[in-house]
Amino acid sequence: MRPRWRDWLQRRHHPPFPPKVGLVLTGGGARAAYQVGVLRAIATMLPEGTRNPFPVICGTSAGAINATSLAVSAKNFHEGVRQLVEVWENFHVNQVYRSDPAGVLYNSLRLLTSLALNKHDAISLLDDSPLTKLLSHRLPFRGIQKSINSGDLYALGITAWGYTSGQSVTFYQGVKDITAWNRERRIGVSANIGVEHLVASSAIPFLFHAKKLNREYFGDGSMRQLAPISPALHLGAERILVVGVRDDKLNMQTDRTKIADYPPMAQIAGHVMNSIFLDSLDVDLERLQRINEIIQLIPREALENNSMQLRPIETMVIYPSEAINKIAEKYSHALPRTMRLAYRAIGAMGRDGSTLLSYLLFEKPFCQALIKLGYQDTMARKNEVLQFIGADTENLVNVVS
Repeated sequence: MRPRWRDWLQRRHHPPFPPKVGLVLTGGGARAAYQVGVLRAIATMLPEGTRNPFPVICGTSAGAINATSLAVSAKNFHEGVRQLVEVWENFHVNQVYRSDPAGVLYNSLRLLTSLALNKHDAISLLDDSPLTKLLSHRLPFRGIQKSINSGDLYALGITAWGYTSGQSVTFYQGVKDITAWNRERRIGVSANIGVEHLVASSAIPFLFHAKKLNREYFGDGSMRQLAPISPALHLGAERILVVGVRDDKLNMQTDRTKIADYPPMAQIAGHVMNSIFLDSLDVDLERLQRINEIIQLIPREALENNSMQLRPIETMVIYPSEAINKIAEKYSHALPRTMRLAYRAIGAMGRDGSTLLSYLLFEKPFCQALIKLGYQDTMARKNEVLQFIGADTENLVNVVS
């Protein structure tokens, strides 16, 4: 049993969090640069030396990478955000997937050979091996447990989709009090989060090959993620900030127009990508709102005597205020020539294919534009954000002995 003086020392140097604020970072490929802008704005609102204001952090796909980076540097929120900004502001597609002529040709031949020989060993349209190298180099995963031990992090959750089981699996690393869960089509599994979990969560179907974890192959965690907010609740969050990267309301077409030409492959793929990346977020938020309304109708005495421990959950969502696909169209020229030719062949370089392009445009001009947009959108809601995260900064600043 740990001596009481150690408990006292930890409380002194790491004052308890206010009600646990969960951070949910959704999937979206290159669009996740928007999340970095949001986090940069939040860091600007808080004093230097502030520890991570989100005890529970959950991420999916590219959001899982951002989430893990924050968890590793939970002791110093500003440092974690600075590292994210450094990577995203200087991104090139060749850090995520091979874009050189030799690499593209080799992967294409490998894909065609596998199909011709009826083999299905890790075939994909793009070779994402550079992403594995980048994550292994940039993220000291042992820092996750250090953050938990120091009291700066309660839990980190990374979600991936199991191709065999058909389950949305959240691999989590957190305090010992957390209990694994098993719900319809979604489960929580305790794990030591590593690079393999991040690349599995980011394995966009057809584009990147599935990754094997334990007994099963996994793909992008956004696939059929019916309840994207649920993992944060299971991990103990009492209010949740969601950073989305979708802008559907800005792209809604009210008038149906007559189209003569068949839609290009990239346009179809863009719609598929939109379906993969958290079509269910708005539905989950609406469901949570309805539950909150029902809870408010229950007498307080009944709630206090109920073993289910029902409680309302506050949520706040930050969405892009501009259409990201239009921003991608503006910066499509930043791609390497090989990829420009490849994407032009499937119609991704025009307006109809800009949605697909926005998920794959890991180039710094585009990422910098999204970071700027995320920063501006969040600063415009500064008071709301500070109130939501319970910015009693005295509770967030680490005391240095």
